[in-house]
This record gives sequence, structure tokens and C-alpha cells, in this order.
Amino acid sequence: MQTNFSLTQLADPAMAASEKILRTCVHCGFCTATCPTYLLLGDELDSPRGRIYLIKDMLEGGKAAVPEVVKHVDRCLSCLSCMTTCPSGVHYMHLVDHARSHIEETYRRPWDDRLLRAVLAFVLPYPNRFRLALLGAKLGAPLRPLVARMPRVGNRLAAMLDLAPAQLPNRNPTDRPGTFPPETRALEASAALHGTTAPARTGRIALLRGCAQSVLRPDFNEAAIRLLTRHGVEVVQAKGEGCCGALTHHMGKAKSSHAQAKRTIDAWIAEMDGPGLDAIVVTASGCGTTIKDYGFMFRDDPAYADKAARVSALAKDVTEYVAGLGLMPSIIASDLVVAYHSACSMQHGQGIRTEPKSLLKTAGFTVKDVPEGHICCGSAGTYNILQPEIAGRLRERKVANIERMRPDVIATGNIGCATQIGKGTAIPIVHTVELLDWATGGPMPAVLEGLPDRLVLAAAE
Repeated sequence: MQTNFSLTQLADPAMAASEKILRTCVHCGFCTATCPTYLLLGDELDSPRGRIYLIKDMLEGGKAAVPEVVKHVDRCLSCLSCMTTCPSGVHYMHLVDHARSHIEETYRRPWDDRLLRAVLAFVLPYPNRFRLALLGAKLGAPLRPLVARMPRVGNRLAAMLDLAPAQLPNRNPTDRPGTFPPETRALEASAALHGTTAPARTGRIALLRGCAQSVLRPDFNEAAIRLLTRHGVEVVQAKGEGCCGALTHHMGKAKSSHAQAKRTIDAWIAEMDGPGLDAIVVTASGCGTTIKDYGFMFRDDPAYADKAARVSALAKDVTEYVAGLGLMPSIIASDLVVAYHSACSMQHGQGIRTEPKSLLKTAGFTVKDVPEGHICCGSAGTYNILQPEIAGRLRERKVANIERMRPDVIATGNIGCATQIGKGTAIPIVHTVELLDWATGGPMPAVLEGLPDRLVLAAAE
């Protein structure tokens, strides 16, 4: 793609990076075949290629964002399926992130949109605030029909109420800063099985506590801690760590997202420079994609460029890390059929496609791929609140594809997907790590307690 940026414009590192991305695009249109919004809406401007043209015109012309551009960029899920499809290697993620930041700086949204985005940015990255908000949503649930009829904001407020859990999980004792030592007995048993000497530990990792996930599904990280310590890993949840910044980053709020990321980087660097870390493990793939991109995000920050790059280099999804360890032999014999939903941030953002499924198969489960597995479920951070109609259609499509396979359980590696899909089906949904934990000695995931007796009994034998 030919570009005409001025030398003054290219002196801005963000603009120079975007100009390089734009020049990579060859207009082939392969991306349109896998773009969820183009599949649903059929509008070229709601495809990656169309958005690239809009972003190019806006940035190259030094223009403030206008409503037409904002509408189509806002409709982008950042699912990154286009990046998997693109034969030219266009780094669309960095381009659309720059466009969102530019929109935030140059465009004054309508009052209702500004208010909703401000509330989401104020609440979601902070677990205590989020917990209070969910309690309020539970009280407000009976008013949903009235809320939905409110002008301008009703559909989005109703979407927020719909996504709130009917029963808020209790606070989890493992959701705290601290260190969880490796299970000595598990190490000794494994060593005896293989005729070797048990090591003191097999690794030391920092586990991201996260923000929304720690409130909605604290059982995800609890299972990860059990699984990792059972495999001889010392797990630390760093003091001072907070939200990774992903939620606000994808709303274009660079200042707040970078502040959140810096706090978390500092917490992990303290562990890296102190006792040391073998990896930074993440159980929410949406967070993992952003953390792995810290090196790019802070590339021009003299105080954080090196620290951010070090953190990104250590970041791993939990299945990526466990695959490197080697999974213990399963102690259950299960007839469970698992539909594996690969989150967009997992398969497209991080390029992790085989590890979760291989681990589940090693653990003894029957794993089925979901048809149209490359198409987003509609969660996409805050997308299912900000664009509820499109998100709802994508959820219906995803759930229909899953239910067609008639699985006993759905496994995924991202809290957003678990929440989004879980609101559209009665099939229980778990984190992949919960099944791996169960197979190697942990408790059966609580959401599976209502399974048919044949499956439960088979698993217990």
C-alpha cells in the first residue's frame, strides 16, 4: 500500500510504526473471509481491509476522528483472525490499537458513550469495585425490562445485567499475594514412579491474579495453583500486581492502561531481580496477549522499555507452560467429551493452537474441535457490552456450532469467552486447567457436579 506521510509525522514513533504496517498491506482481501463483522454485516468498511483504508486516511491526513470512522473501528472485535489469515503479515493489532488511541485523543463521543466507557474503565480493572458493581447488578436484575427501554443506553445496560452472574462466587483464599510451595509428596510419588530422585522444585513462576477473572471465576486460578504446585512448581502471586491494562488498552485509553501495566511490570521485576522467575504464567489468554506485547507497548519509554521486554519474554499461557513441564499421568478414567473453544486471543493473538488440546487428550478426555473455531464468540473484552447486538449474534453462532457436537463440557482458556458462551448454553463451561487439575489429582470442577451418573462414575473409577 502506497503511503504519503510527512517526515514530521514519521518522527512520531507510533505513526512510523503504523506507516510501516500500512505499507505491508497488499489489498488482497483474504482477511474478509475470516472477519466476524464482515461475515455478519457484509460491509467492506466492517472488514479489516476497509478499516485499514479508513485508518490510513485518518492518520495520513492528520485528521481528527469522525463518526463514520469511529463507528467502524468500534465494531472491530480485535479478534485478530485477520492476522492469522493475512499472507503478507500485516500487524493489524498494532494498527487498530493506534487508531483507538487516536480516536480517544481527537474525538468527543456522545455523552452516553463517554459515560459508559468511563464507568467500565473505572470498575472492571479493580476487583473490589467490580464485586460491588456485580452485587448492584444482582439487585437491579428485576428491573432489566425497564432498563432495556431506556433511550440511547438501554441495550448496553441490559447487556451488562445479562452478563452478571446470578450468584457471585465467594472470595477465594488463594486470591492474595503470597507464595505457594511445591507439593513435596506429589514430587516424591512421581519420582518413585520413574525411579528417580525427587527435586526440591521444578520451577518458580509468577501467576497473574488478574482483575475480572478473580471475581467471576476464582476457581480458574485456584485450579492452576494446585496443578502447578503438584508438578513441583513454586507459585508466587506478586505483591503490588494489578490489572494488566488490557481492558482499557483496547478502549484506546493509553494513559490508564500504561499506568496499570507499569504497576504490574514493577511487581514482576521485583520477583525477577529477587528470588528469580522461570516464567510469568497467565490463565486469561486476553491478558496474556497484551502482556506478551508489553515490549512493543513500551518500546519508546526509556524507564520501562527494558523491563517491559523482559516481562514479555517470560510470559506464557498456563497450557503453554504445563506443556513444557510434561503432564503427570491421569488418575481418572473419564468418558467426558470436551468441546475445546480456542479463544481468539489464544489462537490468533498468541499462536497457541495445539498445546491445550494435546494436554486434554493426554489427560484422557475426548476432545472435539468446534466448527468455525476461528470465528469470535463476541466477548472481546468489553465488546459484548459496547456492541451487544453484534456480540449476541456471534454468541448464537458459536453456541449453535458447539451444541451441534453434543459435548458434555466446554473447555476454554479465557474468562471473557467462558462468560459470554456460558450465558448462551446450558452445557457446563470450564477452564482447560480445571480439567487438567482434576485429571492429575485435584477435585472435580464444581460446575460438573450435575453431569450424568455414567460420566461421574466412570471418572471416579
